[in-house]
Amino acid sequence: MLVLHHAWRSSASRRVRLCLEEKGLSYESRPVNMEKMEHHSAEYLKLNPNGVVPALVHDGKPLYESGTICEYIDEAFDGPPLRPEGAYERATMRNWIRHADERIGNLIIFNWVHSLAKTAAQWSDAELAERLKKIPSKERQQAWIRAARKPYTEEERAEARGKLVEMVGRMEAALQDSAWLAGARYSIADIALVPFVKRIEEEIAPDALTAARHPRVTAWWENIQARPAFSRANIGPFV
Repeated sequence: MLVLHHAWRSSASRRVRLCLEEKGLSYESRPVNMEKMEHHSAEYLKLNPNGVVPALVHDGKPLYESGTICEYIDEAFDGPPLRPEGAYERATMRNWIRHADERIGNLIIFNWVHSLAKTAAQWSDAELAERLKKIPSKERQQAWIRAARKPYTEEERAEARGKLVEMVGRMEAALQDSAWLAGARYSIADIALVPFVKRIEEEIAPDALTAARHPRVTAWWENIQARPAFSRANIGPFV
């Protein structure tokens, strides 16, 4: 039995849902309300000690980190393969996953302002201090402090936007020789970038996703959205 603890708009959760749908797997969906800090509850921390979503539980055994979960799903279950056959291509796939993970902070600058920042801004100093005690990661504690008390500036947003657009440029170069990021076959590398491109297209830098500016990424994105698993994964508008 598969149980997915996730948030609908979480980028990492979107990756895992897409992976599960691509494999054609049935799973129990358990949404985590991040505004109510359910991901920092004692119960949830038993599944994911990092206090973030998602967490996948397979036959009572929990897994966390979306890249790890996706590789596990592909290795443990039958269905269309989501990892390249060759060792070099698999290494390339993991580099794309790592690159995406390195950009998550840039994405958070745009994502949190729509929900979590509004919630955190309403807390008193005492309420904020009490909630920070439950957050296991100092990095995440700082992110919540920023969300609650020091909103990101336009300069910070511009810098983050630039780094995300640079990622699109890197994708454009990689797609010169193949239709997919890690070789001839659709893989977890492509899945890892889906949440980023979705947010770039709808709000962060929609002008970057044009045939004139990044034609290969634009074609890649059209192919991604045409896949039946994409709609089943419920990767809808963020706002």
